[in-house]
Amino acid sequence: MDFGVSERIETIVSMINEFVDRELIPMEPEYLVHDFDEMLPKIREKQEMVKKMGLWAPNFPTECGGMGLSLLEHGLVSEALGRSPLGHFVFWCQAPDAGNVEILHMFGTEAQKERYLTPLVEGKIRSCFSMTEVDMPGSNPVMLETTAVKDGDDYVINGHKWYTTSADGADFAIVMAVTNPDAPPYLQASMIIVPNDTPGFNIVRNIPVMGHEGSGYASHAEILYQSCRVPRANLLGTEGHGFVIAQERLGPGRIHHCMRWLGICQRAFDLMCKRANERVIAPNGKTLATRQIIQGWIAESAAEMEAARLMTLHAAWQIDNVGASKARDSISMIKFVVANTMNRIVDRALQVHGGLGMTDDTILAYFYRHERAARIYDGADEVHKTSLAKRILRSYEGKEVR
Repeated sequence: MDFGVSERIETIVSMINEFVDRELIPMEPEYLVHDFDEMLPKIREKQEMVKKMGLWAPNFPTECGGMGLSLLEHGLVSEALGRSPLGHFVFWCQAPDAGNVEILHMFGTEAQKERYLTPLVEGKIRSCFSMTEVDMPGSNPVMLETTAVKDGDDYVINGHKWYTTSADGADFAIVMAVTNPDAPPYLQASMIIVPNDTPGFNIVRNIPVMGHEGSGYASHAEILYQSCRVPRANLLGTEGHGFVIAQERLGPGRIHHCMRWLGICQRAFDLMCKRANERVIAPNGKTLATRQIIQGWIAESAAEMEAARLMTLHAAWQIDNVGASKARDSISMIKFVVANTMNRIVDRALQVHGGLGMTDDTILAYFYRHERAARIYDGADEVHKTSLAKRILRSYEGKEVR
């Protein structure tokens, strides 16, 4: 396998890093204290700059108006963008739009692509993904209570969802609902496009997360579908194949997440090292950097980041070359390894900053409260570990080991 990076991608990543440092990081103090909608005019200005640089929508297909980067290439871009919470949105490769573009591109009809995919890639509209339910385990997408019942040429959707990321201000949702209740478990659900202005699509609230409600794309909505009627033409792919489509979406999506988390790791690591070198802790001028425990944290963090990064790039290479199904062990591994690596490094960086780390005077408190969820969404750590272990153990059944 070859993780070699082309000169083109090296240039792109360098341009992105420079843009993040010059244009986005200075915006963060304002972003931390204002609603997303208040920041939107400034964000739009930065997005226009990105378009002029030719770096818009890096992971979306070229025929849709994106850059068409491979998963491995986009992983490197995502790492650079992850250093700022504004990065992915400004360059237009944020979740859940990125995953929705992928499934619309793979499974959408020509009419669906014209109405939803093209304007979504262009940044003219936003979308949300509505799968997780209040009373069902989010890590098991075959357990759903939301139903979509056929009525003539329509589906009538009823259900209760939450953690529908970015529903606030989105133009449409892709909803996972049971359409075939008598089919085998993995063939019961379908994905259906629901415009957010459809009667019966009701946003109850933006859920407060760690004390912050959020708005716009940085929000997580609770939604009631109450006799929400949409045309059957809004079905994505084949009826009953919602789980299959979800797996196509979630595999590459985990690469996006993991590389973004590694960008967060790098930002936290940089801040930690800078603080350790500057923070004087004794009258003789000695700094935190002279303390062995801090040195241990620095060394451990550097090694953990490098290991997590190589694991993630390997998983991305596998998906690009042999497909997500054959890469599922690697995908499970990186999901819990990188999430935990990020949480440890952010925690160490915050600790090194002391009281300052608890404030919003640095980005660390934001990362601490927003990224703890990384060990839960897209499959909790424990689910990935259990699934991975079962597959490994099955491979040893009847196998002679000396």
